[in-house]
Amino acid sequence: MNTNINDINRDLLRYLFITFTYIINNSMLSNKKTSQEKFINKEKIYGANDYNPLPIVLEKGRGVFLWDTDGKKYYDFLSSYSAVNQGHCHPRLVKVIQEQSSKLTLTSRAFHNNILGDYMEFATKLFGFEKLLPMNTGAEGVETSIKIARKWGHKIKGIKNNSSKIIVCDNNFHGRTTTIISFSSHNESKDSFGPHTPGFISVPFNDIESLEQTLKNNPDVAGFLVEPIQGEAGVVVPNDDYLSKVRKLCDKYNVLLMIDEIQTGIGRTGSLLSVCRNCDCNLFCERKTDFYIKPDILILGKALSGGTYPVSAVLCNSDIMNVIKPGQHGSTFGGNPFASRIAIEALKIILEENLSKNAYRLGKIFRKKLREYISESNIVKLVRGKGLLNAILINDKKDSQTAWNICLRLKDKGLLAKPTHGNIIRFAPPLVITEAQLEECIGIILKTLKEFD
Repeated sequence: MNTNINDINRDLLRYLFITFTYIINNSMLSNKKTSQEKFINKEKIYGANDYNPLPIVLEKGRGVFLWDTDGKKYYDFLSSYSAVNQGHCHPRLVKVIQEQSSKLTLTSRAFHNNILGDYMEFATKLFGFEKLLPMNTGAEGVETSIKIARKWGHKIKGIKNNSSKIIVCDNNFHGRTTTIISFSSHNESKDSFGPHTPGFISVPFNDIESLEQTLKNNPDVAGFLVEPIQGEAGVVVPNDDYLSKVRKLCDKYNVLLMIDEIQTGIGRTGSLLSVCRNCDCNLFCERKTDFYIKPDILILGKALSGGTYPVSAVLCNSDIMNVIKPGQHGSTFGGNPFASRIAIEALKIILEENLSKNAYRLGKIFRKKLREYISESNIVKLVRGKGLLNAILINDKKDSQTAWNICLRLKDKGLLAKPTHGNIIRFAPPLVITEAQLEECIGIILKTLKEFD
């Protein structure tokens, strides 16, 4: 009996201590200058220091706009790294979320559910593949594709077990898991996180000669993993014929072409996928020949849910996907009815609201206006991109604060963007943006750049 009383007293003291600490910390935070500083400091106290966000606290979003906790309104020109292509809190997605969340959210893959098959059918027919493996995050999608490619290499291509290699590109970004950072070019992502996973060979992006030489010298290559446009590297766009030449090399050397469209896909670059031939086509799926190139393995994520819930997918044909057997890969949440219903609606929004076509048209306007300014500017070296995935290169050193300071000034003027790789600023608004809104944003951007010229 005494032991039980002691346990109760110990738990009560622990509860009182936690409550007292919470009250004191919140009292200290409430004395800060603004409510935003209160939220920011709370993250610093209780959170890991794994990001360096702009000093702004957001609490509401709708369409292309975000509002901070002080009620100030902003244009969103990051779209949560292209996850919010359909715009913040799209009413169709909100409705689906409300309906499905009150009915059934998770069954695990131990049982079937009545939505997953519909999602698989819709997505495979839309993108022109036979099979879909559902996952949650983009990094999980990449990890899944690596496992599929390696097993295909062993079972189908005949590569000796534990000898399969994957070719990747310098300056890639495919996620932050232990395996993925092992083939990253960025020291910050990989230093002190070793030992790193072997089995990867890196070649320069947009360099066909280097890729062919590597394929020639490495018969144990199972796949080539590549982004159609390197987003995190600063929206690096390859030559127009790069991916078509890559496709031919992969066919020649019997290697799977693995395309990571997590950031570039779902309408972002002016077509449903960045690898689509007709950049003004948003329903290319009806004409399979409209593919610029067709990958063997397609990886999707981010906007697959419209930024509402983690949803990713790996698509390929049966001769590749069938190497995976029960118990060899999966996810408790992957393919749950909640995610499946959201993904179907998110894709339908892109198609039915012609958002790919809007991205294509407005992207051309954006780059044209920025290039006109650059021709007489000293602060910006170049603008590059495709659709509404664009970036400007600031004429300064990578380790300078110029791009960061420009983004702070843009924030003050009501537009949110973020630097990448030090001296590059990425501009990627939701695809629901109108021409009038884009023109207003171009005005904000040009006015801000002139202040630094």
